Amino acid sequence: MKNNNDNSVTGRQHAQWKLWGITLGMLLIVAGTLMPLLGNTGTYRWIYSAGALLLLLTRIFSPYTGQVFRLKRLYRIEAWSALFFCVAAFFMFYEPAAMRDWLGFTMAGGAIQIYTSIMIPRTVAKENEKRNSSSID
Repeated sequence: MKNNNDNSVTGRQHAQWKLWGITLGMLLIVAGTLMPLLGNTGTYRWIYSAGALLLLLTRIFSPYTGQVFRLKRLYRIEAWSALFFCVAAFFMFYEPAAMRDWLGFTMAGGAIQIYTSIMIPRTVAKENEKRNSSSID
């Protein structure tokens, strides 16, 4: 028989790796975005691409496993933002002289990221409120 304590430790470790992967990926994307704007044209493409790939892999390999459909949709949209960052990384190498394409995809990914970072906590709070009100009745 399995020990329940082992599952909670594994779940916590998974959450920590997910948090570290997302944080590091986003920081690399920000650094890769700021470098050409500040005048450094050396390795920004590789830094940005590494962040986009790390973010995409973290989002793909840590899906939402709950039962709330709206949260499932929001987490899937969040994975699409990582895909937008990867497309932006492609345009960095495809047409390095023109910044418009990759900056456009970066802004689109950032807008989706902002939307989901606002809506996920609101949805979680609403679901917790529903659950608490139904348990009181």
